[in-house]
Amino acid sequence: MPTNNPRINITFDENTAKLIAVLARQEHRSVSGIAKELILEALERREDMFLSAIAESRDTPGAKRVRHADAWK
Repeated sequence: MPTNNPRINITFDENTAKLIAVLARQEHRSVSGIAKELILEALERREDMFLSAIAESRDTPGAKRVRHADAWK
């Protein structure tokens, strides 16, 4: 079946491949579906960590505060 989505070929060590296969079996899903979900979760986690670091750097004592309602005017 042709697809417009790009494909990525990933090689895992034997233990990791077995673990992903076990997860797929337990959830009655494909190995590629589980791998895709795990990658998306990891990307979200990295994004959260990056944005948290920015927020922490901006959270300084005595910083000017803007009310939420005023920020979106």
